[in-house]
Amino acid sequence: MRGTELGRAVELLVRQVGHWEQPRWAAQAAGGNAARGDLVHRLVQEVANLAADAEGQPRRTVPRLDNDLALPDQLRVVAADLVAAGPPPEVLARAAAEVTATRSAL
Repeated sequence: MRGTELGRAVELLVRQVGHWEQPRWAAQAAGGNAARGDLVHRLVQEVANLAADAEGQPRRTVPRLDNDLALPDQLRVVAADLVAAGPPPEVLARAAAEVTATRSAL
């Protein structure tokens, strides 16, 4: 993911949340109606959906793990999968915008 707008957006989000403990993940996001962990998991699922679409594969549900501390790693993995699929630039830009919007909502 080096050098991509998506890679930068993911790393900024991971730096923001990578040190969080479970209570901070469980707290309500600034947007108001979801826990922070739920919001990031929703982002992980959206990026995974974009990757599946780019690969021509069926969409699969990303498991919601018991420990929200895994969410930054899940995001890195699905973002790397998306980049590896070689989608059009618009898809990468959309994913980057989703990451940035989620980061702002946290």
